[in-house]
Amino acid sequence: MLVPHQELSAADAAQPMEVVAQTEPTNTAESQAPEDPQTSRFTWTIENFTRVSGKKHYSDVFVVGGFKWRVLIFPKGNNVDHLSMYLDVADSGNLPYGWSRYAQFSLAVVNQIHQKYTARKDTQHQFNARESDWGFTSFMPLSELYDPSRGYLVNDTVVVEAEVAVRKMVDYWTYDSKKETGYVGLKNQGATCYMNSLLQTLYHIPYFRKAVYHMPTTENDMPSGSIPLALQSLFYKLQYSDNSVATKELTKSFGWDTYDSFMQHDVQELNRVLCEKLEDKMKGTVVEGTIEQLFEGHHINYIECINVDYKSNRKESFYGLADLQLDVKGCRDVYASFDKYVEVERLEGDNKYQAEQHGLQDARKGVLFLDFPPVLQLQLKRFEYDYMRDTMVKINDRYEFPLQLDLDKDDGKYLTPDADRSIRNLYTLHSVLVHSGGVHGGHYYAFIRPTLSDQWYKFDDERVTKEDTKKALEEQYGGEEELPQVNPGFNNTPFKFTKYSNAYMLVYIRESDKEKIMCNVDEKDIAEHLRIRLKKEQEEKEHKKKEKAEAHLYTIIKVARDEDLKEQIGKNIYFDLVDHEKVRNFRIQKQLPFNSFKEEVAKEYGIPVQSQRFWLWAKRQNHTYRPNRPLAPHEEAQSVGQLREVSNKAHNAELKLFLEVELGLDLRPIRPPEKSKEDILLFFKLYNPEKEELRFVGRLFVKALGKPSDILTKLNEMAGFSPNEEIELYEEIKFEPNVMCEHIDKKLSFRSSQLEDGDIISFQKPSIPGGDTQVRYKDVPSFLEYVHNRQVVHFRCLEKPKEEEFCLELSKLHTYDDVVERVARQLGLDDPSKVRLTSHNCYSQQPKPQPIRYRGVEHLLDMLVHYNQTSDILYYEVLDIPLPELQCLKTLKVAFHHATKDEVVIHSIRLSKNSTISDVITDLKTKVELSNPDAELRLLEVFYHKIYKIFPPHEKIENINDQYWTLRAEEIPEEEKNLTAQDRLIHVYHFMKDPNQNQQIQNFGDPFLLVIREGETAAEVMDRVQKKLRVPNEEFAKWKVAFISMNRPEYLQDIDAVSARFQRRDVYGAWEQYLGLEHTDTTPKRSYTANQNRHTYEKPVKIYN
Repeated sequence: MLVPHQELSAADAAQPMEVVAQTEPTNTAESQAPEDPQTSRFTWTIENFTRVSGKKHYSDVFVVGGFKWRVLIFPKGNNVDHLSMYLDVADSGNLPYGWSRYAQFSLAVVNQIHQKYTARKDTQHQFNARESDWGFTSFMPLSELYDPSRGYLVNDTVVVEAEVAVRKMVDYWTYDSKKETGYVGLKNQGATCYMNSLLQTLYHIPYFRKAVYHMPTTENDMPSGSIPLALQSLFYKLQYSDNSVATKELTKSFGWDTYDSFMQHDVQELNRVLCEKLEDKMKGTVVEGTIEQLFEGHHINYIECINVDYKSNRKESFYGLADLQLDVKGCRDVYASFDKYVEVERLEGDNKYQAEQHGLQDARKGVLFLDFPPVLQLQLKRFEYDYMRDTMVKINDRYEFPLQLDLDKDDGKYLTPDADRSIRNLYTLHSVLVHSGGVHGGHYYAFIRPTLSDQWYKFDDERVTKEDTKKALEEQYGGEEELPQVNPGFNNTPFKFTKYSNAYMLVYIRESDKEKIMCNVDEKDIAEHLRIRLKKEQEEKEHKKKEKAEAHLYTIIKVARDEDLKEQIGKNIYFDLVDHEKVRNFRIQKQLPFNSFKEEVAKEYGIPVQSQRFWLWAKRQNHTYRPNRPLAPHEEAQSVGQLREVSNKAHNAELKLFLEVELGLDLRPIRPPEKSKEDILLFFKLYNPEKEELRFVGRLFVKALGKPSDILTKLNEMAGFSPNEEIELYEEIKFEPNVMCEHIDKKLSFRSSQLEDGDIISFQKPSIPGGDTQVRYKDVPSFLEYVHNRQVVHFRCLEKPKEEEFCLELSKLHTYDDVVERVARQLGLDDPSKVRLTSHNCYSQQPKPQPIRYRGVEHLLDMLVHYNQTSDILYYEVLDIPLPELQCLKTLKVAFHHATKDEVVIHSIRLSKNSTISDVITDLKTKVELSNPDAELRLLEVFYHKIYKIFPPHEKIENINDQYWTLRAEEIPEEEKNLTAQDRLIHVYHFMKDPNQNQQIQNFGDPFLLVIREGETAAEVMDRVQKKLRVPNEEFAKWKVAFISMNRPEYLQDIDAVSARFQRRDVYGAWEQYLGLEHTDTTPKRSYTANQNRHTYEKPVKIYN
């Protein structure tokens, strides 16, 4: 999860959030900070932000808790397309060995237009020499930061805030969770802390754990393909291991790849999907129905008519976490949330209930509980949809939850009249799951009472610590904490530190079921085959650990033979001779004489010691790896360790050898012939152009002064050709960065051709000019060039960016035209220029925002490289006109608001970049339905439900940005065409006050323009507004009207003259002075907006197996 920054390589950058610097570890702690936090806020104003040079940028140093700190940012991102920001220990290089300090902090980029939209993230960390900075690699998208309309970059200035609280720390480098607490943690795979907190909670429900153990599995099952076995294995290790446990087997059993593990998902969704899978896999077993028994409750949805005798009841089941979601916003505690949950809603007015045989009726609608489950999972709605921002936001309000929860309170007001009152619904708190951070990321951990004693434990990935009740409950309520500032040089007035860490899920155990739920679970509950398997795994793990500890006493000898070359060349490899990772390994003690090792080889392969000759491999200057020379007798008399040191300048633990074995006429091993300085060992590959096949056919000793013509008969024999077959020879010289394969003159001596031991010669039948036209690569060099540059590309339709459509085998050297021609052919298109391609973002796993321009790159490789990472994915679109023509045009998405219908239609207008707004309107008129043929249109620029601009007809369209701003077209009303000098055209916006944002005004809905007459009263204006918007009387009676200037409302009475309020000119723009209509926002939540960026794809939780 949250880790320190490092200069991100492409491989590292695949991590979704934060990444680590590699420095020396430390084991001791510096003198500890006091128990009470010392706190300060630091503000950093960065002027000329877009001109900041350098990859990273540091703030001035500030002091908190007696320690020096500074903020580190990467203005263009730390190799990601997000702003990267960290808190850094300013003097880490000068601190004594073993220093350490602990801090809770938040970092923010201030929104200078709307303070409430400030981007903020918080975390806590123990800083030390190994991790001297900590923060967020993906703090916020650069597209948002650099867009002036978003409010973060104003007048080329960015304002950064850091709130830092230095706290007492724990030395975790030597911390042993099992020893200190009796429990172990779970390892984080990258962004799986959300899963870890849930798994620990489920594991510590013993009845659930016992049921998992009793799910039928067999010794032939593999954990990576069986969710029950993987979960059994995980729970067993949590119960009996001394160290933190990995979850990779479990996520593999889910069918997840690495990318899934690096995606932060929603815990509630994971819990629902996992329990559904387990419920399904428990069917037909001895533990069938366990999920329902533990987590299922029932409630009654009712509608009761007030004036007639009619009532509708519907019984529904709920599984706690998935279905029972409690409001946090506007609720003080859990009881207030339950009160709101069962609150009666009156159906009246325009919202009457259609009762069978009674027509529309006034009615009461509500929910009451029939029964609660033994294990009650409560999801706290910490995240909700913000209509203003069209996005999700986190609710950090204070929200209390009790240690004991009595759902029978007030004479069972949450229960239906016919509920079973003999069951006492008194619950004890078992777990508190916590989210620290914001809506786009953060950290998850859990406070759990495994035995329901007074002792709480914090399960934070690998680490488990003992915690008190205050830490587990009160400090997870959320809200704000007032911390004094005690550092000189800062404003010492207290300020409130918003708690971004707070509970989002609670687990309660019913008192009457406690004995059953908190049962004993021991080895007899675990299947024998599972115990045997896991014991074997543990033994293998101990064996590997021992091997690692003893590694300095051994040498790994990797022996390559002719059989390995035959097996690998043309299948796994094409260049060089062998992949040393796939040959036989021998683990040999360093003090063992090499001749003793030869005896072990004799036993392994049946090759007598005297028939073995070993060659050392050497890495050449051109980065190829070839057998270099045979071992001398005196070298074979040395120990294995001495020989490795002589042969291996890199001083690693490996010794790589080639075993030469010569065979007699009876095909039995014989003693190798003496090798003189004139003898050269060459390796031979055969190429077949028709089959596009390259294979190893053998090796030969040749004389340095001999010629290739001397061995042609032998080569034909090795290839299976006739003795006099004409063949062409090529030397394979190197393959990186480019292929070098040169033709060999058969009349020159081997020495003249500069051939030496270990060289590779590839040969083939000569290609015939004008021969088989089906042959793609007629000779060895062209085939090797093809192999070196071939690239399989996975193509996806841009509109379906997660679904692969087809694959093409291409060359990295293919030109832009080559690639689009192949794609067009695959799609059955006659015109390749109608194909538009978009590259893949390796970090977000999504299409890049901007497509590839026509011939904007030279080769395929340029399309696939993202920073220093190479992808194999491209996205395509099929255009209706050729791309070169399209690039000369400007495409605008315009929302047309019909004058008389409650209808909005999005139109794409495509015109030359030199066109004007007048041209846009002319084109739009041909596409829309007007109220009358002579109607005039105008184009507005709308942002956050305010009109910021009415476009003049002559303005050019080239620089209009419709990615964030909404372009709205509408008919100009007749009343606006004949304005007098006393008339005024004003802006009218809908608004409401947010109780959680200090009653700040929030605009919503569609803004509009309105003509007001001199002396016209508020009542008269509102009458026209009601008719314009067609709002029913009953609803409109609840509306209020206000004159709003600079976000401050002045409510108007019916008799107030509206025009008098709009005389002032002390505003920046017309949108800051408007007539406000205050009422409830009843518009349905939109799943997307007209201009929503398609790159904001959020992957759902899926378990595939």
